[in-house]
Amino acid sequence: MTLRSLPLLLAGLLVASAAHASQADHVHAGDAWIRVMPASLPAGGYVTLRNDGDEPAVLDGASSAAYGSAMLHESSTDTGMGRMRMVDRLTIPAHGKVALAPGGYHFMLMDAARPVQPGQTVQVTLHFADGSTLATDFLAKPANAL
Repeated sequence: MTLRSLPLLLAGLLVASAAHASQADHVHAGDAWIRVMPASLPAGGYVTLRNDGDEPAVLDGASSAAYGSAMLHESSTDTGMGRMRMVDRLTIPAHGKVALAPGGYHFMLMDAARPVQPGQTVQVTLHFADGSTLATDFLAKPANAL
């Protein structure tokens, strides 16, 4: 290989690696927290997800060793009645963000392996439609946290 071909090789490798970047590589999680409920009630998980990529990222699940299951839900109010429904996937727009927050999208974290106490950090792994994952630390807060 000549010295002149090195820049072309490096440019090709850069383009190839960018073409294979996963959805999770472009998503950044911030302000992640869990609302810990009394007894064995499910906890709520909240996080802001920012997508710096040029394509939408599709969140399609979560898991945590601290909980038996983690499901994506959406809360809403319809004619004064609070409702909650399970959601299969949530799209984070390219160069946009989505907030999972009280009263809207959130994770339902069920069947805690052991009691989670306010102040503890729990790792939740976010799963994306392309098979990539993003491990995220969630801070446990008391039930009255907003």
